Amino acid sequence: MKNIFKIFLVSALGGALTLGAYKIFWEEPKVQTIIQQSETPSFIRTSLGAMAEGSFVEAAEKTVNSVVHVRTAVESQYYQPSSPLEFFFGRQQGGQPRIQMGSGSGVIVSKDGYIVTNNHVIENAQDIKVTLNNNKEYKAQLIGSDPTTDIALLKIDGTDLPFLTFSNSDEVRLGEWVLAVGNPFNLTSTVTAGIVSAKSRNIGVINDRAAIESFIQTDAAVNPGNSGGALVNTNGDLIGINSAISTHTGSFEGYSFAVPSNIVRKVVEDLLEFGTVQRAFIGVNISDITPRIADELDLEVVNGVYVGGVTENGAAENAGIQTGDVITRVDGKRVTKSSELQEIIGRKRPGDAVKISLNRSGKEINYTVTLRNVNGTTRVIKKDDIEFITVLGGSFRPLNKTEKTRLGITYGVKVTEVNSGIMADLGIPNNFIITQINRNPVRDVEDINSSVKGLQKEDPVVIQGYLPNGRAKYYAFGY
Repeated sequence: MKNIFKIFLVSALGGALTLGAYKIFWEEPKVQTIIQQSETPSFIRTSLGAMAEGSFVEAAEKTVNSVVHVRTAVESQYYQPSSPLEFFFGRQQGGQPRIQMGSGSGVIVSKDGYIVTNNHVIENAQDIKVTLNNNKEYKAQLIGSDPTTDIALLKIDGTDLPFLTFSNSDEVRLGEWVLAVGNPFNLTSTVTAGIVSAKSRNIGVINDRAAIESFIQTDAAVNPGNSGGALVNTNGDLIGINSAISTHTGSFEGYSFAVPSNIVRKVVEDLLEFGTVQRAFIGVNISDITPRIADELDLEVVNGVYVGGVTENGAAENAGIQTGDVITRVDGKRVTKSSELQEIIGRKRPGDAVKISLNRSGKEINYTVTLRNVNGTTRVIKKDDIEFITVLGGSFRPLNKTEKTRLGITYGVKVTEVNSGIMADLGIPNNFIITQINRNPVRDVEDINSSVKGLQKEDPVVIQGYLPNGRAKYYAFGY
């Protein structure tokens, strides 16, 4: 009998080891980085090991009262049939679209009720409600949002509210203890602890051409519903807004990512002062330097950011920066990754001057670059000023003398890049030259906006100009 039992035990153990080996070596789970709102969870028991020396009690107590629960109502594109007959006879008039409820977190940053959250938490929301830690509920107004950083600013009518102060995220150090505070799975006022695992992480989660990704990576547990919540240091000061997790399953598995507080503060200040975020551009195409790139291009330095191209007549080109240069410092701060460079420039405004140190064929060179806006000027633009250009969806610059002479014209604006919006929908190509909008001359970029002032919704707009081959062309659409 004992021999039979031993044979059974060995067989069972062997089967378990075989299954375990299959799981480890052959089964590859799908990995995805997510930013999502909370859903009904399934729960498992977890535990934490012994805490390091010190306590997070004061920081936690300070933070939970300044972190809010954000609930949204979003009109779904999915139509809910009001009758089974609609499957046979089509959609009936008067039917109501389905409203989907979502939730996330937010951080009070002023005593009069300004709240920071993620753009993806409130995106397309028709109604936003905020619940404080004391269970008081408020209707929130959206002040503005910035998809390129995934940050949004809300306002509630409150007074003497508990709020968090911004800390300097540049001073955050690897290994530093941090707390993540939010509302995962609708479990309000949840505090988790971890350390800073990395800085300046670019994980490709923000789907925007001009995205700025330079996340603080931590191992503090963050789950769906934590989005928009606070990442604080042990003093309870705000060092980031929790935004994303890297996961196999849709829930926390080891790493979370937060937008640094210095970026958040800049977005908030811009939204309050101008109504829109002031984005500054240096005018370069950049990439990280890998061993392969360094070897193929025979680079003299491997610690820096490689300039793969410069924008025609852009800030960098005009300053003297060339394709093949390696940027090593910005305003005296060393940069080793493209995300670090993007973060520094992303905290600037058009018209700001930055000092660029670079290596060119082994020689150190310094330049001063005056940053520009998306339209190629140094002007700080307010929300009303950019409305039409934003709808058009592109980048522009004035014509140079050669282009004017070639076409036999005295003015015009060149479309340097078509991104999205009306121009993409109409098929307007890159390098199209705009000379008139509604018969108003377009001599510089600012004329694009002024040419449609006074127009009402659905009024016609006619853009006249020249295709890259020199043929005259016009495009008409409703404003």
